[in-house]
Amino acid sequence: SKNIPYIPKGKDYVVSCLNPEHLDRNPSMHIDQITGIFNCFSCSYKGNLFTHYGEKANKMELKRRMLKKKIDEKRSESTGLQMPENTFSLETPWRNISVETYNYFNAFQQGDKEFRGRIWFPITDLSGRIVVFQGRTTSDQQPKYLNTPRGVKMPLFPAANPIRGKIILVEGIFDVVNLYDKGLTNAVCCFGVNNVTEEKLQILSMQGVDGIDIFLDNDNAGNAASETIRQLCERVGLDTRNIKFGDKNLDAGALTESQVVKLKNKLYV
Repeated sequence: SKNIPYIPKGKDYVVSCLNPEHLDRNPSMHIDQITGIFNCFSCSYKGNLFTHYGEKANKMELKRRMLKKKIDEKRSESTGLQMPENTFSLETPWRNISVETYNYFNAFQQGDKEFRGRIWFPITDLSGRIVVFQGRTTSDQQPKYLNTPRGVKMPLFPAANPIRGKIILVEGIFDVVNLYDKGLTNAVCCFGVNNVTEEKLQILSMQGVDGIDIFLDNDNAGNAASETIRQLCERVGLDTRNIKFGDKNLDAGALTESQVVKLKNKLYV
């Protein structure tokens, strides 16, 4: 709208300097295409395009574009972890979850000491690369869940194939797997309520999620965590509601098919 010629160059636009005291015949000012921050490499005139012209920036749009930039950067990184050798798929259902569902989530077992006695899931990031494996014991060994390598910051799951529209936010991976197996295919787990951040919710919004049904344990800790997440969702502009279903001991990862059908009808019919 200011009739200023510009040239796209990498992550910037190049224009003639906006400093009225600088006669810039060879355009030497770079403007960040997302933030609007500018800098003239000739006279060092600096500023922000929005404040320079007295325009109000759309902060939410800027955040989303910055997140997209981060996603693109992630995709350009390494290919991630490789699947272990000599893995084998489950041959029989376990915890009333079908073999087909385990295969859908690329679950595997493996005989080496590090992986023995557990069902493992490859956890991918936004770009689809494997960043960690999470294993759930099939016996009484502790800990019940184990991550390898340890100390990895867990993404939401699934992340690489985002669900659009409304999602159900649950805590653990078996909550997602069991709900999917029984017909609720829009569940996403956070691997612990402290792992939910405003940035991750913004990414969900950017991927096409417009509403979140929070389904955590129906006890004091779960209710407090649900309220915290609800407030984060409001900051991002996501519609949200806290779901109460059954008694305090009801675990989404152990719901029967009839219970999941009842939950589905309660939420979406």
